[in-house]
Amino acid sequence: MSPAEFIPVAEDSGLILPIGEWVIRTAVRQARQIMADGLGPLVMAVNLSAVQFSQPTLPDLVGSILDQEGLPPEYLELELTERVAMNQPHAAIAAMDNLHRRGIRMSIDDFGTGYSSLSYLKKFKVYKLKIDQSFVRDINTDAEDKAIVSAVISLADSLGLATIAEGVETSEQKAFLQQQGCDEMQGYLFSRPLTASQLLEFLR
Repeated sequence: MSPAEFIPVAEDSGLILPIGEWVIRTAVRQARQIMADGLGPLVMAVNLSAVQFSQPTLPDLVGSILDQEGLPPEYLELELTERVAMNQPHAAIAAMDNLHRRGIRMSIDDFGTGYSSLSYLKKFKVYKLKIDQSFVRDINTDAEDKAIVSAVISLADSLGLATIAEGVETSEQKAFLQQQGCDEMQGYLFSRPLTASQLLEFLR
């Protein structure tokens, strides 16, 4: 089932909060286990929903989970979609500042698909922009997508931010992104989604 189907239901019912806490705890625990097995270090990224991010207790919750599971905060990255960040920018800045003080990394997911204000972007305590797959898909054939991806990478570099491209499926896409200086990539070119046990085998 697609997240686009179950997340709105979970948010409307209020179940997104216990589900979200379970996801963060499970991801942190798995990251700790991977490193205990000598397969790290790595950064575990977890998507946040709008409802989760709006909770004033979120920074305390994440900090508590990290303490309980024994994972240093620099190995956790919380992903926030551009639309959520821009929905309540002042509240987003306060939450990001709190998480940043705790050493927890934040990234902006689906960058370029919302209505970003660059004046807010420079105030957000994020360290990475994720280039949406809708721009990556046709970068080898669509001049506009190519220009947008290049511009996002250049903007991020100028602001001292890292970039990660999502939806990379071909070696041609990978070559273009490398040429433009994209820092990281994710997509089916590297791996399909894996279970925790499959991931351990993949890393080995």
